[in-house]
Amino acid sequence: MSSALYRLGRAAYARRRAVIGAWLALLVLVGGGALLLGGKLDNSVSIPGTESQAALDRLTATFPEAAGTTAQVLVVGVDGAQVDDPAVATAVEDAVDAFTRVEAVTSAQSPFDTDMPGASAVSDDGEAALVTISLEGEGVAIGADVKDALRGIADDLDAALPDDYEATIGGQLYSQEFPGLTITEALGVLVAFIVLLATLGSFAAAGMPLINALLGVGLSTLLVLVAAAFTSVNSTTPLLSLMLGLAVGIDYALFIVSRHRELLAAGQPPQEAAARANATAGSAVIFAGLTVMIALVGLGVAGIPFLTTMGVAGAVAVGVAVVVSVTLVPAMLGVAGERLRPRPSRRARRAAADAAPAAAPAATPPAGDDWDLPPHHNRFFAGWVRLATARPWLTVVATVGALVALALPALDLRLALPDAGVQPTGSAARVTYDRITDHFGPGANGPLVVTGSIVTSEDPLGLMEDVADELRALPGVEDVPLATPNASIDTGIIQVVPTTGPTDPETADLVRAIRDLRPQILEEHGFDLSVTGFTAVGIDVSAKLGAALLPFGVFVVGLSLVLLTMVFRSIAVPLKATLGYLLSVAAAFGVVTSVFEHGVGADLLHVSRLGPVISFMPIVLMGVLFGLAMDYEVFLVSRIREDYVHSGKARAAIASGFVGSAKVVTAAAVIMVAVFFAFVPEGDINIKPIALGLAVGVAVDAFVVRMTLVPAVMQLLGDKAWWMPRALDRVLPSFDVEGEALHREIGLDAWPGDPDVVVAARDLRLAAADRSDVLHLAVRRGDALVVHADEPARVAALLLTVAGRLAPAGGDLKVDGLLLPVRAAAVRRRVGYVDLRTEAVDALDAAVAERPAVLAVDRTDLVTDPHERAHLTATLARAAAAGTTLLLGVVGAAPADDLLPDGTPVTTLAPQTGVLA
Repeated sequence: MSSALYRLGRAAYARRRAVIGAWLALLVLVGGGALLLGGKLDNSVSIPGTESQAALDRLTATFPEAAGTTAQVLVVGVDGAQVDDPAVATAVEDAVDAFTRVEAVTSAQSPFDTDMPGASAVSDDGEAALVTISLEGEGVAIGADVKDALRGIADDLDAALPDDYEATIGGQLYSQEFPGLTITEALGVLVAFIVLLATLGSFAAAGMPLINALLGVGLSTLLVLVAAAFTSVNSTTPLLSLMLGLAVGIDYALFIVSRHRELLAAGQPPQEAAARANATAGSAVIFAGLTVMIALVGLGVAGIPFLTTMGVAGAVAVGVAVVVSVTLVPAMLGVAGERLRPRPSRRARRAAADAAPAAAPAATPPAGDDWDLPPHHNRFFAGWVRLATARPWLTVVATVGALVALALPALDLRLALPDAGVQPTGSAARVTYDRITDHFGPGANGPLVVTGSIVTSEDPLGLMEDVADELRALPGVEDVPLATPNASIDTGIIQVVPTTGPTDPETADLVRAIRDLRPQILEEHGFDLSVTGFTAVGIDVSAKLGAALLPFGVFVVGLSLVLLTMVFRSIAVPLKATLGYLLSVAAAFGVVTSVFEHGVGADLLHVSRLGPVISFMPIVLMGVLFGLAMDYEVFLVSRIREDYVHSGKARAAIASGFVGSAKVVTAAAVIMVAVFFAFVPEGDINIKPIALGLAVGVAVDAFVVRMTLVPAVMQLLGDKAWWMPRALDRVLPSFDVEGEALHREIGLDAWPGDPDVVVAARDLRLAAADRSDVLHLAVRRGDALVVHADEPARVAALLLTVAGRLAPAGGDLKVDGLLLPVRAAAVRRRVGYVDLRTEAVDALDAAVAERPAVLAVDRTDLVTDPHERAHLTATLARAAAAGTTLLLGVVGAAPADDLLPDGTPVTTLAPQTGVLA
């Protein structure tokens, strides 16, 4: 991967104008598609398979007026004024008539109409009257024109009422408002720019991550809008993808630009620095981005459509950020050129001027290999890691204790779907909600609907009343104002008003109590009831989301263990990283609970009402924070591992690796926190707890877990931190996030020196042979190599290794200029391989037709038939004429030179040469 990114970086740098132009053109193209298709967002939150959703679907067919959406208009008297004033009644009746004429309205019930069962909606104190408006279809499907029309009539009613009365509109239809952006999100971007400027030291370098992120989020947001034309997309989805794309887009570009400047400071030419930065930091970016994407797509484990859509949209935003980062950033680096080369700091210039061979060190480092820092290291971060690792057990106990204390409030975490009660305090929907609570009780904001088939009943009205009496007797029921069959007498509904609000845990207990009555009511009355309605749907959604947390947690934790084991080739490091992630998640949950349920700092963060947090907060936070935690783990620990691989000193590598990466990790974390936190004070109520949880989680994970706890634990483990069973090491693929293979490839770029040498090997050890076998080769283009051995496995091992099908056990090997095993995939495309033990001679024809640079043919000694041998000779001659270098494998002393065209230079390897023996 690092080699591919290296070439991509060089190409993007060289063709910078084309790359930048292509991205801008794609942005315009997708934007045009979004405008033409005109996709609409909604707030649909439904879960197929739940009882409430199934009952609601049945009601849509049998009792549509009861299955639709409702709006509520509340008329209240100020300072005790009674609503039975004739002028009030007249104004309300006129408004009811106007409501019924609005498109999509199926009925509007006047609070003064006593002929309709359950329609009387005047409060006990006589100070409030409630108009209930029923509309056809789900609220998410009702257009803004209908909502605006209803608002206009409510405003007219408010104006027509006497001076001591007011009218407001709210209810289910207005329970959720579409989220939008505010100035605070722009402040988050401003903070990010300031941090980038302080970290990178130039306006040009600081602007690149912002441009990268803005282009990425613009493209991903437009893609979400395009998708909304073909599928249901929750209105929270684009805001979530915007938040994620903005944060990771800045961070990923920061990692690449920062590494580019490091390489420029080391004297690399700009194009080479950009390519190497793309290869090393870009590899980590791709791995980090993949972990975030996998975790977000893993939200589909819950089996909830709207959550799956959110996860996919977030994954697309992160994926776009990754692709833009590894292509657009090198192109922008090409535009900047030499202007990004950092000047030596004053301290470095002063140190260089005052340097003397006999100069005494400023401080005596500890004995042993604990400290091996670069001469001009960052003193702040050197002091940080020194403090964290001085007494590692104390650091571990202190940090874990602090995180557990932060996490304890999470024991009180309650989940629910938001209703109008969490809307901004001054909004009409919130005012209506609060006034209904004051005059009619909290349950009036979220009545339950009990429904079932009555097609077999001989007395449907009596049946409805009998079941209503059963429900009235349940604890937690405030009233049962309505029990009626539909017009075709095949479905009945009973409206149950709880004593508690829609998001209160006691309301959920009441729903469960009603469902527990089902067997009894079915036996006594033949009524197979189901509980539905807006409140019941929300309760079922929250319950299913809560149940999905455990399987999703297992998925995320298992994924992190596997991925990190592949990256770091260690057992202890992934375990430590995963436990740290769990601590970060728990701390984030604890802080969210403290703010949104306990009220700690709620006024400062403009939390309009304390209570349960949105149901999908935990699972979204777990998925996103997993990916971000792995980002910091990779960028910090991979640098430590890189230093450990080069020095072999585990504890010294902690200090040097930490100091080398802590600055950029700090900047990345501060940017993440700023971007996420910017969505909290004025953000949408659905995004607020998620944004706060992510801001806290990132801060805790970066500064407490990764930069404090991790060095302490690794200090305790020492060399054991990098232990891994050999069997597991062989099985797992390697990501090479640190770019070790690329460094090796660049280091061997000048070898073997002769451009005509197509197969070059030195100190090569074959994986399938005795590890003492050492091979040296130099086969020129157009020459032939004949390998003799008494054991077939030795011949096959060499040919398979040269063909890129088998990794060597050690040494250096290049085929057609490509280093193995780094470029094995490319070698396999250029080298043909035919095994005559399992393939006929005719298979050579297909291999030669592909015009390979090298053709390896094993077990030519098995071809003894004169006709087949003649065919083999002719085919090899045709390959040699096309410029293919031939490698022939022979077991025993059977001849092979007769198969080659006359005059072909031949190199022979045999046990007696001492090369393979």
